[in-house]
Amino acid sequence: MTEPAAEPDATQRYRRRYRLRKRREYLALQSTGERRRSPHFTVITRAKQSPPSRIGITTSRKVGHAPARNRIRRLVREFFRKRRAQLVPPRDILVIARPGAADVSYADVERELAQALGPGQTGA
Repeated sequence: MTEPAAEPDATQRYRRRYRLRKRREYLALQSTGERRRSPHFTVITRAKQSPPSRIGITTSRKVGHAPARNRIRRLVREFFRKRRAQLVPPRDILVIARPGAADVSYADVERELAQALGPGQTGA
């Protein structure tokens, strides 16, 4: 008889409460948030009153074909998953991939997003 597989650590999952989900949330953040640019991303942030920090990711067709856009989203989600507890104060974050982002490595994503989110805010 085999043992049941261990359940994944709940704190490591990318649950709904950590995501921007509605169009109006994206639009509100775009109109009132603080915008910072890096070579491959535009990052818009706005402080929240209560935790948790949430993230939304936008990748247009200008960035690349579907597998490339999905890869970018996975890399950004991984960055956020590893650092969401260190985002103080809690905030909503919108990451917009710019053309050329299809070729970035995780190290590039990590460096650019940590810089765009500000010093000391991401544990980097």
